[in-house]
Amino acid sequence: MGDHPAVSHGGSTYLGWRHDVPVPDPGPPPRRPAPADRAELGPDWVDLQRRSAARTNKPLHIALAVLAAIAALCVLLWPLRVLPGVVALGGVLGCVLVTVPVLVALAQGRQVVRDRLRRERERLEREQREHEDDLRRRQEEHARAYTAWRDRRRAFEAQPRWYGTKVPAHARAVVVAGGTDAGWSALLTTIGASRLRSGGDLTVVDLSGRAVAGDLASLVKRCGVAPRVWVLPADLPRMNLGTNLGAAQRARILAAVARAPGGRGDPAADRDLLLGLLEALGPDTNVAALIGGLRALDGAAPADDPAVRLLTPDQRTAVRARWGGDRSVLERAWDLERRLAPFEGVGTRAAEEPYAQVKVIATDRASGGAAARAYGTYTAASLSELLELRARGRAPAAGDAAWAHTIIVCGADTLPDDEVDRLTRAAAAAGAGLVLLFRAAADGLDARLDAEGTLPVLMRQPDPDSADRAAARLTVRRGAAPSAPVHRLTEVIGEALSDAVADSYVEDPAVGVTAPVAMRNAATSVAPLDLVRHVRAASAWGRTTAQAEDIDTAPATGAPREHRLDARGMRLLPPTALVLPGPRGPVVADANPGILTLATATLATVEQTRAAGGPAVPPPAPAPDAESADTDDPPPNLGPPPERLDWRTA
Repeated sequence: MGDHPAVSHGGSTYLGWRHDVPVPDPGPPPRRPAPADRAELGPDWVDLQRRSAARTNKPLHIALAVLAAIAALCVLLWPLRVLPGVVALGGVLGCVLVTVPVLVALAQGRQVVRDRLRRERERLEREQREHEDDLRRRQEEHARAYTAWRDRRRAFEAQPRWYGTKVPAHARAVVVAGGTDAGWSALLTTIGASRLRSGGDLTVVDLSGRAVAGDLASLVKRCGVAPRVWVLPADLPRMNLGTNLGAAQRARILAAVARAPGGRGDPAADRDLLLGLLEALGPDTNVAALIGGLRALDGAAPADDPAVRLLTPDQRTAVRARWGGDRSVLERAWDLERRLAPFEGVGTRAAEEPYAQVKVIATDRASGGAAARAYGTYTAASLSELLELRARGRAPAAGDAAWAHTIIVCGADTLPDDEVDRLTRAAAAAGAGLVLLFRAAADGLDARLDAEGTLPVLMRQPDPDSADRAAARLTVRRGAAPSAPVHRLTEVIGEALSDAVADSYVEDPAVGVTAPVAMRNAATSVAPLDLVRHVRAASAWGRTTAQAEDIDTAPATGAPREHRLDARGMRLLPPTALVLPGPRGPVVADANPGILTLATATLATVEQTRAAGGPAVPPPAPAPDAESADTDDPPPNLGPPPERLDWRTA
């Protein structure tokens, strides 16, 4: 951070992705109404009516037969002279007179049957027209319902499923409690990708002992930006951080370093002694010459000491004349010399380097915990001094502009508390975003999590005590532990890459950038589609997520499940899961940067989508007007056909 860009860029800083489905599944499509069978006069019903009429007219037919027989008998008996002609004629005429009303009655009966059949046909035709009108109306309603269902289905299938989780506009710092190396690696890569997208600066202080920023460095190189990586103590001679500051700032930095490993000295006295030496030896004196000045305070120091020989005779004389003979100063000098000895090579081989948009300052695990604390303190103190210089005469930034320069400290619990507090204040004053990652929700971390302008984030806890403290923060009324949905993809990818963090920042040639790429020190911005391509190609998160993207849309395996956020649940969280505060309780997001490569991911947040009314759903088709309803055009044949009747169950 010692070199400043000419132009500072803002932009949103993303922490991860949250799974949500604003448009619910519309379910199965509405079935198309089936036309009823056409009702017609059945031959059985017609035969029944005719048989009924025949039974009713049977006495009349018998009467006709009797009358016919009587008339025939009269006609036959007249020639035989059995009946006189007058009687025979009268009998025939009588039979004819009686037959006429019988025939009229039979004719009326047949007319009744014909009228009944006609009325039945008319009734069936009327009912058929009513059924057809009702079917047309139901088909038109079905057409509108199916069109609306189709629009909802398209909106459901086309809507994003993963929404960006951004740092709120009011937040100046993010404090992460818990997490594994894999989870931190995912979070760093996600934050770095958002910084690359907007062209912002990023400084990573990696005190984890692992290369948690390795994927981030690979992504930066793939984007054509040259990162600056210093691994301490090997790269101390190349590091120019804090070496180009004034004497007062350097004295405060070195005094903080001397107190970092557990020194009990007076920090003000250490700072005054170091400031006096820098004034006596010159403001550009390096740490090696400063150590020589501390040794020169002892009059018994050999003249051929390599550190003492870095001073001129006049400088040695001036130092001894100013502090010589003071036993307390001499003891303090011995202690400072012992604690500053690891830093005597800092900046000795540093050359003028161009501005770097992304800087990674890491500590080697082999150096041990005490050395990591000292190197981390030096880095944090130097960053604080630079931020305080930047803050002078500058109004604090707000919103996304406050994160134009982002500083991430991985393993902030390694640093002294006062240095973390100072870095937090300096970042807020300079308008820089700060992300502090602690290994566990330790006792005393609540004050940082609850500080004003701080976004508290919880990740997987390493031990039962920290899990209990983390769960206690999430406990709702009546002591019930809340729960939040966790997507299956979060579980699968997190566990698959739980041990994928490298131990070194030396890049594997098998996965490095082999194609010729025009490298530059800064990027105005990286296009989102290019960033997606680079994340998929350069990071293990992108490659693994692309292979498991079917889990995102599979209905059986992709449905989120409720995860209880109690003490046990906090220890079983997926490595990339982030527990964030929400308006209705805690929510779980995924820091996996590979989600950016999914087709269902969007940079919009859930809150923005809901405030806008959810994903756009096409308006329903307008209802047909009266003129179109009166036409003879057949209704639209939409939707699946009705279920066929099964003769076995009919």
